[in-house]
Amino acid sequence: RTYASESATAGLRLTFAVPHQTLYKNVNVNQVNIAAESGDMGILASHVASIEQLNPGIVEVIEAAGSKKFFVSGGFATMNADSSLNINAVEAFPLEDFSPETIRHNLAEAQRVANSGATEEEKIAAKIEIEVLESLQSALNTK
Repeated sequence: RTYASESATAGLRLTFAVPHQTLYKNVNVNQVNIAAESGDMGILASHVASIEQLNPGIVEVIEAAGSKKFFVSGGFATMNADSSLNINAVEAFPLEDFSPETIRHNLAEAQRVANSGATEEEKIAAKIEIEVLESLQSALNTK
């Protein structure tokens, strides 16, 4: 068994898709960082094969020309033994598309709904929205 390495001959091949769009299709990249259920991790070529559930958070794609960060609300990352990584996300948006002010406003509204006399279904939806918005707010504070 070999260790993960940036210098692996084929490199890491990334396919990153959401239901309506393919962001990367079999593109060689240096590294991908994900926020997984089992913890944050960096993935290089020759990484051990695994399937990871994505938490709301950042997927960072590091290429030779620089890095791109996307906020994902959830999904799965599948690392294959052939150094290919498939990421299927429910939603993925470039981090720079978000406004901190809008996030603060939406978070306050979701917290109001979660603590109000709303129906149980509305409270559950608000709690999910709070989790995603707090993750997004945290991601923007660390970019």
